[in-house]
Amino acid sequence: MSIVCAIAVLVAANLVNNRLARGPLTYVLTCVAATAVLLLIARRDGLTRADLGIDAAGLRRGLRWAPVLAGAVLVVCLLLLAVPAGREVFRDARATDLSAGQLLWNVLVRVPLGTVLLEETAFRGVLWAMLRRRWGTARATAGSSALFGLWHVLPSRGLNRSNAAVGTAFGSGSADAAATVAAAVVVTAVAGAFLCELRRRSGSLLAPAALHWAVNGFGYALAWAAPRWWLPG
Repeated sequence: MSIVCAIAVLVAANLVNNRLARGPLTYVLTCVAATAVLLLIARRDGLTRADLGIDAAGLRRGLRWAPVLAGAVLVVCLLLLAVPAGREVFRDARATDLSAGQLLWNVLVRVPLGTVLLEETAFRGVLWAMLRRRWGTARATAGSSALFGLWHVLPSRGLNRSNAAVGTAFGSGSADAAATVAAAVVVTAVAGAFLCELRRRSGSLLAPAALHWAVNGFGYALAWAAPRWWLPG
């Protein structure tokens, strides 16, 4: 029952954020509220802070992992910018159309306190711990990652029109949207499995959260900066 309740909370948050929410603040507040409810569900299910990877020891371990993971992501991003084909990844209207203030909001508030907080708490914290206690690590990782992939069905609509690399790969027309969404689900499910394994190896929810923030945060920042400083119009 706890797993069903957690999934119901996530479905509601996903619909609010992708269908109903108006304005960036609503998105963040929805994510924070959903995170709080998920933690209450986890507590009622008997999960401890250690089970969720947010106990003191886990957070200390995560702090050791965080700068290494963030640094690795930054290096990969800069290497992509150095290669002509890789630069297309950073042609993304979701970032390039932002003002400097909107960019800072996304990188410093929306991503860490919205996207990363909810998704890591949900998929590498609460759901993973619930599934792991009932069915073991492998099934927990598979189940959590599959749900993480499905979580991206609504957010990935229109991705082929906003991102140049995705549009080149799948086409930028409305008829190509289904293939784009399907690919996004598969890619994010695989990424979810990697993040679950990082959670297991580090013993901390902070490690996958740091990696998640670095990918999204540096992605936003470089996609905003690239057409202004590196990419030809």
